[in-house]
Amino acid sequence: MPIVVTAQSTIQIGAAEPLQGNAPEGSYAAVFEDDGDTAYFYALDFANAEQPIQNALHIYNVADVSDKHLPSEVTIGWSTDGSKVVLLINGNPHAVFDFAAKHGYCRTAFPPPDADSGWSGHDWTDDTIELFATEA
Repeated sequence: MPIVVTAQSTIQIGAAEPLQGNAPEGSYAAVFEDDGDTAYFYALDFANAEQPIQNALHIYNVADVSDKHLPSEVTIGWSTDGSKVVLLINGNPHAVFDFAAKHGYCRTAFPPPDADSGWSGHDWTDDTIELFATEA
């Protein structure tokens, strides 16, 4: 899975801490945020000044993470064309945004995309990570 890593941090699950990774080029960004209770992954488009947050994916509830006492490595990586972003936790993919297709994918499939956003999806499939397999 070739990606351009734009943000990486070792975190403690449940310690409120955001991590932002901007696309290598253009106006897109993604933010991972653990607020102490839940963690979300946000798709942002700074070209939309009125509402840069385009979509949000639920990653985990802190209370449900069995190994939260261990440090976790969080990585935000982009496709080489800057249109897709993946959230990796300890090297495992947990969420993907495809900005070109306006589709989000996460393992919890929650929440459903806002009906007025133009985004679709949120269901994770075994093929999700293949979005990055064709990258050269």
